[in-house]
Amino acid sequence: MTVAGVMGTSIYIIDLLVKIVALGVVPKNRRPGTAMAWLLAIFLIPGVGLIGYLLLGQTRLDRRRHERQRALNEEVTRYVSGLPRPPHPESISQVDSATIELNERLGSLPATPGNRVELIADYRGSIDAMTAAVDQAEHHVHVQFYITACDHVTEPFFDALDRATARGVSVRLLLDHLGSRGIPVWRQLVKRLDASDIDWHPLLPIHPLRGQIRRPDLRNHRKLLVVDGRVAFTGSQNLIEPGYNKPKNHRAGREWVELTAKIEGPLVSALNVVFASDWNTETGELLRSELAVSSSVWVSGAPAGDVTGQVVPSGPGVDAENNLRAFTSLIYAARERISITSPYFVPDESLLYAVTTAARRGVAVELFVSEGKDQFMVYHAQRSYYEALLEAGVRIYLYPKPAVLHSKHFSIDDEVAVMGSSNMDMRSFALNYEISLMLFDGDPVAQMRKVEDSYRAMSRELLLEEWLARPKVAAYTDNVLRLTAALQ
Repeated sequence: MTVAGVMGTSIYIIDLLVKIVALGVVPKNRRPGTAMAWLLAIFLIPGVGLIGYLLLGQTRLDRRRHERQRALNEEVTRYVSGLPRPPHPESISQVDSATIELNERLGSLPATPGNRVELIADYRGSIDAMTAAVDQAEHHVHVQFYITACDHVTEPFFDALDRATARGVSVRLLLDHLGSRGIPVWRQLVKRLDASDIDWHPLLPIHPLRGQIRRPDLRNHRKLLVVDGRVAFTGSQNLIEPGYNKPKNHRAGREWVELTAKIEGPLVSALNVVFASDWNTETGELLRSELAVSSSVWVSGAPAGDVTGQVVPSGPGVDAENNLRAFTSLIYAARERISITSPYFVPDESLLYAVTTAARRGVAVELFVSEGKDQFMVYHAQRSYYEALLEAGVRIYLYPKPAVLHSKHFSIDDEVAVMGSSNMDMRSFALNYEISLMLFDGDPVAQMRKVEDSYRAMSRELLLEEWLARPKVAAYTDNVLRLTAALQ
C-alpha cells in the first residue's frame, strides 16, 4: 500500500473512532436536540465540528472558579437562613407561592415583602437616576454591567463614582471582559478606571498568556447597581449610550430600548448578595461588612412599599436552569393573559410548549420582538419559531426598526411581573450568568402594562398569512440557523 493509501486509511479510522466516541460522550446531560445538533456538526463537518465542540461544548468553568462558587453558595445559604422571614401576603396565590419556593430551593434567595419598585423606560432617565443615587452614597457602591463604557451619556455616572470615592465611599465595579472589550471606547475606559480610586475587575477574563482560558461565550450578562444596601437598579440596560458607540448604529439611527427597575426595600439586600457572589468568585474577597450593612437595612428598615419580590440569580453556578423552570411554571399557571417582551426569543422545547399550550387553551398571549436585527444568527433562529407561535394563536408585534427592542420582561394575568437581564433563549437559560426579578402585589404589573401598551401602539402585528408568504430563501435561512441555537 502506498504512503497516501496508509494515510487515507489512518484518517478514516481516526474519523470513525472520533464519531463512535462522540456518540457516547456528547449526549451526556444534554437535551436530545442539543446533543443532535453537536453530533451533526461533528459528523458533517469533520475537524471543524470537533474543534467547535471542544471550544464551546462545555458549560463548566475552571475548577478554581467552580469550587469557589460552590463554597459561596453554601455561605449565601447560611447568610440568608439567618435573616427574618416575614410571611407572604395573603394575596399571593398558591401557584405563585409554589414558584417562590422553587426559586428559593434552586437560587437560595427568599421572597420578601415591603419593597418599592419604579420601572424606568427612559434610557437616559435611568442613567440620570443611577447617577443621583450614587451621589447620595455614604458607605458603598456596587456596580456590575455586562457592557460598560464611559461616553457622552454615561460620563456623568462615572463622575459621580469619582465623587463618591473622594468622600471615602468604597466603589467596586465589575464588567464582563469580552462583553465590554468589544466596544470602541474600551481603551479609554480602562485608562480612566486605572487612574481612579474605583476597585474594578473584569468578569470571566480571557488572557491565554496568563493561563485564563475558558469557553469564550460563557458570559456574565447581569446588570445591577447597589448603593449602601438602600437603593438598587437592575434590568436589561447596559452602562453605555443607546447606540453602543458604533458609527454604523448612529448612521442608521439605531438605539436600544430598555427597561430598568429602581428598587428600595429588602430586595436591595438580595441584589447585593448577587454582586457579592460575583465579586467573591472573581477576586476571592467576601464582602462581609457590606452584607452586614444590607442585613441591618433588611431587618430594621421600615417597609419601603407594598411590593413582594424575589431575586432569581441563574447561570453555570446555579443548579438546574432555574430561570427556565420559573418562567415555564408561571406561564403554565396563567389564566387570562401573558405578555412577553424579548429581543431574542429562541425557546427550548419546554418553553415553546408552555407558551403555545397557554395560547391554545384560550389565554391571550402576545410577544413583542424587534422588526430589525442586531445579531444575524439569533435574529434568524428566532424567526424560525414564528409559524408555530402564530398557528397556536400567539399575537406577535414587531417593534419598528431601526430601534432595537432590548427589554426583557413578561407579565402574567394581573399577578406577576418578571424582568431582568435574562432573554428567553437557551443561551440565557444555560450559558449566561443572569439575574431576574419577580414582582408580586403592589403596582408593578400595572406599571409594566403601560410599557407594554406603549410597545403595542408603536408596533406592527405580524399575521400568519403574511408570514407564510415570505421568500423561500428567508425561510430556509431561518430554519438552518435554528440549529445553531442548540449548540450549547
